[in-house]
Amino acid sequence: MNTSASRTIRSSADWVDYFRANAEQQKDIPWDEPVNLSAEERAVIIPSLRGWQLGETSDGAHLLAASHTYAADLGDATFIEAARLFIAEEQRHGGNLGRFLDCAGVSRAISDWGDTLFRAVRYFVPRMEIWATPVVMVETHALIYYNAVRRATRSAVLRRICEQILADEVAHIRFQCERLALLHHGRAGWLQALTMLFHRGFFTVITLAVWVGHRHALTAGGYRFKRFWAMAWSKMHHAWALMNPQAYAWNDPMPGHAPQAEEMPAGA
Repeated sequence: MNTSASRTIRSSADWVDYFRANAEQQKDIPWDEPVNLSAEERAVIIPSLRGWQLGETSDGAHLLAASHTYAADLGDATFIEAARLFIAEEQRHGGNLGRFLDCAGVSRAISDWGDTLFRAVRYFVPRMEIWATPVVMVETHALIYYNAVRRATRSAVLRRICEQILADEVAHIRFQCERLALLHHGRAGWLQALTMLFHRGFFTVITLAVWVGHRHALTAGGYRFKRFWAMAWSKMHHAWALMNPQAYAWNDPMPGHAPQAEEMPAGA
């Protein structure tokens, strides 16, 4: 046991409670107000938003497949419900963004090269680590992206949607990082070092891909490349700290079983 560790892995039951409570505490989106997008916003933000909306849209079948395998390995059937609620939250993001595009008279994207590449990585093997790793990396960029869009638009509807997604993503990152901490726990030192080396290389590729695909919206929100690059790595270092097994107190001798969970703080 690492006596210096201060964190504990939250149980799947706690995450189920969190996602259910969060679904009842959503921000009010002023759908009755005009979309209020300027010509510049339509030219700079909307093409990017169409691609990101597509990325938020998924039936979750591959995650559920990975969740069933993961839950069986850990003997944690409750995790499947936690994953289902997580998927529902992501689908709500996609639904709200899609509704906004509809209100703006903009067609929804049916394909996007970035989304296609991301899905190919996630779907390569239906295992939790293969699924969660790229998701965490994209969600760290989502924190920057939606803040940029929020700052770049005058639309009260879009700003509120972004604020809700930003609030939700904080917990999403921790949820996935805790899964990865469980999976990395007990891994040989050399293998963990190799894992992190892969993470850094993969994160570099994702960061560059996000910039290439969404640089105009990011720049409009105040994130030129240098600031975007530094912020992305800063947020990912925080995620790596959350997925570091040494940061947690492991009370159960079996690596896959979570210890007594701490109380879920506001905002996760």
